[in-house]
Amino acid sequence: VQLQASGGGLVQAGDSLRLSCTTSGLTFSSYVMGWFRQAPGKEREFVAAISWNGVSTYYTDSVKGRFTISRDSAKNTVYLQMNSLKSEDTAVYYCAANSADRYLHRATEYDYWGQGTQVTVSS
Repeated sequence: VQLQASGGGLVQAGDSLRLSCTTSGLTFSSYVMGWFRQAPGKEREFVAAISWNGVSTYYTDSVKGRFTISRDSAKNTVYLQMNSLKSEDTAVYYCAANSADRYLHRATEYDYWGQGTQVTVSS
């Protein structure tokens, strides 16, 4: 199983980025997909998740209205569209796959993880 995250970069506050996470080796439609982030010196935190069929989405409060998670089953890929970026969004972003479809905000509930992609927002 592989999860390959990409799309990070250095942007200015107010800019947008779209992260992608392409998966292989798993039955994509059987997994809830999530995005987490980890800033220097901080614990990994939940950002967003999307149900296996894409119908339901979940966000941490700090990104609601700015970030959108989506998935494309034909491409086995999950996306995180990030708009109106703020300096506090600076972190390494990780995608992850959850087969249990529960406690989606808990990193320990996810079975597989990508390698992370750096997002840096300058103010």
